[in-house]
Amino acid sequence: MHPHIAAVFKQLEDARAKLRASVDAVPTNLRSRRPGDERWSVDEILEHLSLVEQRFAALIAMRIAEAREVGLGAEQETRDPFPQALRRMFDDRANRRSAPEAVHPKGGLDHAAAWAAVERSRALMRDTVSGADGLALSRVVHSHPVFGTLNVYQLVELVANHEVRHSKQIAGIAEQFI
Repeated sequence: MHPHIAAVFKQLEDARAKLRASVDAVPTNLRSRRPGDERWSVDEILEHLSLVEQRFAALIAMRIAEAREVGLGAEQETRDPFPQALRRMFDDRANRRSAPEAVHPKGGLDHAAAWAAVERSRALMRDTVSGADGLALSRVVHSHPVFGTLNVYQLVELVANHEVRHSKQIAGIAEQFI
């Protein structure tokens, strides 16, 4: 596995460990309860995370396919760091963000189904990026209307940072319920 991919996969693993720990801190019988009006339950947050990661995996797959069509070569670049402005945005829990409707949870998933959805979306992300191992993913970019132009590695890092942000949200729910 190319070191750039290994590095971003490590970030995904670290983010998942934080998510697991924050979810485990919420009693199972409270994971479907909303902590307040206009707030998502733990299970709804998990569903949201799975929807976001699925969308980013599909986007990455599309951009890689487009790059392959025009002769994407081997990775020879250094890995650009994740933009500090985005890192600060994800770290800022004081300002709530509104997710697009397409990634709002639909509800109705019990905890086991919500966690399974998160695991499936992670497997999809890993398979998508692993399938392009060794290719110049630093040159495969997407211009996102909110996050700006990011390469594949940065898009994966965005998913990891998004998951950590919601892990902190879930930790807050745990504190509220306990």
